[in-house]
Amino acid sequence: MRDPLPIARTIDLTASPDDLWERIRNGFGMPNVGSPLVLDRQIWYASRPGAIKTILQRSRRYLYHIVEELERRGMPTELALLPMVESAFNPMAYSRAKASGLWQFIPSTGKTYNLQQNWWYDARRDIVASTTAALDYLEFLYEMHGDWHLALASYNWGENAVARAIEKNKARGLPTDYLSLAMPTETRYYVPKLQALKNIVAKPVAFGIDLDPIPNEPYFVTVEKTQDIDIRTAAKLAEMPVEELIALNPAYNRPVITAAQSQTLVLPADRAATFRANLENHDKPLSSWRTYTLKAGEKLDRVAVRHGIALARLKQVNGIGPRSRIRSGQQILVPVKGSSAANEPLPAMFHPPAPQTRVRKIVHTVNKGDTLQAIARRYHVSIDDLRRWNQIGRLSAGQKIVIQQQVATKPRATVRKAKPTKPKARTAATSTQKARKK
Repeated sequence: MRDPLPIARTIDLTASPDDLWERIRNGFGMPNVGSPLVLDRQIWYASRPGAIKTILQRSRRYLYHIVEELERRGMPTELALLPMVESAFNPMAYSRAKASGLWQFIPSTGKTYNLQQNWWYDARRDIVASTTAALDYLEFLYEMHGDWHLALASYNWGENAVARAIEKNKARGLPTDYLSLAMPTETRYYVPKLQALKNIVAKPVAFGIDLDPIPNEPYFVTVEKTQDIDIRTAAKLAEMPVEELIALNPAYNRPVITAAQSQTLVLPADRAATFRANLENHDKPLSSWRTYTLKAGEKLDRVAVRHGIALARLKQVNGIGPRSRIRSGQQILVPVKGSSAANEPLPAMFHPPAPQTRVRKIVHTVNKGDTLQAIARRYHVSIDDLRRWNQIGRLSAGQKIVIQQQVATKPRATVRKAKPTKPKARTAATSTQKARKK
């Protein structure tokens, strides 16, 4: 006997649900993917309730804004779950391919979608800017393919790579849907991961997942600011933990948010009025740091002494590592005279992970006329290192000298390396109509 046909669930789209998860379910619009990989990913997620709980807790800050933007554009709300796949909703996530932020933009794609990246600020980690860019990119990819699964594959692998895979299948008379294309393993799992999360959100109890309700209301708002302000000062004025402020403003690389980089600050909706009131009554400087331009030949240790800050601290504030090159004309942060910035703990700002290195041994055969100074200069090592690695007395032609060089390891082969095509101009109405078809 056949199972009875499922009864369609009636959804009243005129009523606004109290729970944001219900609103997300109501907006599901993509065709479901039928693949054993979906079951594989469902089992994987359901067997890690602790990890799922962490991801869901992070998502509470950002989901309302993402859902609002998706609905405004007429896009399927499954896409609100995509940062779970990309970054586990960690705005500080940083991959070996140098992808950054909730939506994991690589530098080149970020620039294509106007995500500014400089010493002060990386818009790939900006919650509002990166969400706008990601949805612009996904709209563009959907318009290119007319299929959300192919659009998602392009987001992960690169639209040019997907286009080539489609052309190969066409040439062989094969289907060109997502499941029929030859693609890297990561991309093969990409849509099934999203489908698995969609299934879990649709029926969390069936998977043993405790999906706490999220209020269907804005979590954050933006407030205007016209001056430089320290992150710690902003948190104090808003009467909130500095870690929470950074989670909403994760794009800043330095402990001060400059007016030149941003005229707004993102705050929890219930903290905005407090911030404005305290700001109005604040009669002290908002920032304990100022920019200083290095002069020709100026050494950092002298700058540190002049401004009453330890050299190690000065390097930490400015993200200056052992291999960083310091140039004249370069701007750095120094404490404002009379402030306590030099001794206050720094907030936990973003720092890209140090590149992994390996030691490469090179054997140099001494030529007539070689000196230790010349050999050290040639291989960019010190004379002391040469002596440490070798028992060197007087050099003689034909002598073998071992040099150990630190070499950055290359990241493993990764997807989404194809340079994105510049999106064509389009009207909002066109993209919305196309999105609603799915």
